[in-house]
Amino acid sequence: MTATDTVFAGSIPATYDRYMVPLLFAHYAEEVGRRAAQWRPERILETAAGTGIVTKALHDAVPNAEIVATDLNPPMLAVAAERVRSPGVTFEPADALDLRFEDGSFDLVVCQFGVMFFPDKARANAEARRVLRDGGRYLLVIWDRVDRNLATNVAGAAVAELFPDNPAAFYERIPFRYHEREWIERDLRAAGFDDIEFETIELRSRATWARDAAIALVQGTPMRSEIEQRDPALLGPATDVAEEALRQFEGPTGFDAPMSAHIVVATK
Repeated sequence: MTATDTVFAGSIPATYDRYMVPLLFAHYAEEVGRRAAQWRPERILETAAGTGIVTKALHDAVPNAEIVATDLNPPMLAVAAERVRSPGVTFEPADALDLRFEDGSFDLVVCQFGVMFFPDKARANAEARRVLRDGGRYLLVIWDRVDRNLATNVAGAAVAELFPDNPAAFYERIPFRYHEREWIERDLRAAGFDDIEFETIELRSRATWARDAAIALVQGTPMRSEIEQRDPALLGPATDVAEEALRQFEGPTGFDAPMSAHIVVATK
């Protein structure tokens, strides 16, 4: 992991929320909400909450639950707080590896597309388990292999060609490198979880056109920080080459590409 891999600063949070959330994250947030509705938790902790798309799905699914949404990046939480305004939902900066909450204080801990960034995944899992009550659930959403997520794969490869001596392979390096079931279960078991359910769900990445997808994938993620660190003048060209590569997924109904992620539920 490099210093740019977790940088969601400047204009990234707003771009992320406008373009990235509807392209990739909203669909899996709906899956999280459906599961929460079945379990009816009274107290929920969310880690790596980002701009609050899962927080909203949880609040919609279980409106009477108390939700504490946390993230390492305050600028992301500022956007989230605008999305979900409810006395039952609070937002606060927090490190998933060192939570302030008491043992056994939550019925459900949720982390969508965050665990891949944690430098010590077993420790983050152990913290989630610690704050769960007996019988509580830890729900993780984790990207499948990058070659099963074609929009990000194609965009990342196109941008990497602009840096032949030092490819900007952000997508391959972090978000899509933690995809093997064996690795995920290993880190959960190391944290003390024995009851683990694993499901791979294929959905679709959709946008109005390829330009929106390119802006999402290049400018709404830490890839932007990585590009600007090397040459700020290349942000525009990087978006352009990503758009050109992504046009293969445009059709009569707009932009449409396959994506795949694992939904993992570990019960304490």
